[in-house]
Amino acid sequence: MAEETKKGHLHPLSQMIWQTSEIFRAQGFSIIAGPEAEEEFYNFDALNIPADHPARAMQDTFWLKPLEKRQVLRTHMTAADTHYLKTHEPPFRILAPGRVYRNEATDATHEAQFYQTDGLVVEENVNLGHLKGMLENYYRAIFGQGLEFRWRPSYFSFVEPGLELDIKWKDHWLEVVGCGMLHPNVFTLAGKDPKKWKGLAFGGAVDRLAMIKYSLPDIRLLYQGDIRFLNQF
Repeated sequence: MAEETKKGHLHPLSQMIWQTSEIFRAQGFSIIAGPEAEEEFYNFDALNIPADHPARAMQDTFWLKPLEKRQVLRTHMTAADTHYLKTHEPPFRILAPGRVYRNEATDATHEAQFYQTDGLVVEENVNLGHLKGMLENYYRAIFGQGLEFRWRPSYFSFVEPGLELDIKWKDHWLEVVGCGMLHPNVFTLAGKDPKKWKGLAFGGAVDRLAMIKYSLPDIRLLYQGDIRFLNQF
């Protein structure tokens, strides 16, 4: 008797990215991509992070040779948003999923590479109420309708005001996303009128969501290629 052919399936991170993309497509978003080797301008300057800004020290960056070209391995998917904002006319809603890189030590909760999804909405009449509704709708779709939320003020150079969202999961509050209203300087740097347009920006790590949803103790499990682990998904 012939051995039964085993069917393949999507990696848990791919499943999470696909599900995220479908949820935001239903809210009018287009899915975009961007280069992993990124210009310094789009990774930092265009996001209101000039050379002497302390926010640059918050991200440990891989710089690419030759250094004179001022290229980095992108540290966040927000860099893809700045490309799109500069080259496209609003209004639009975009979601950018992809791999990002940080020059830091690997342990159970940190990797030198991981996945993020970043979203950007640019329209004439959007506000924080719209942002909260979009994100709460998304996380309820991922984790269940009974999910509890906690919103906190925070700082990100490219939004003002900035917020962080926590979810209550198994009696613990866990941070899942940073977000806010797009800073007027970002519009100006992209050649868009900040008096006409308003923006909503948000971004979070896909790996962290997978770890929460599947109760994973170590982020490195997602990258080891162990078929015994992957077959659980």
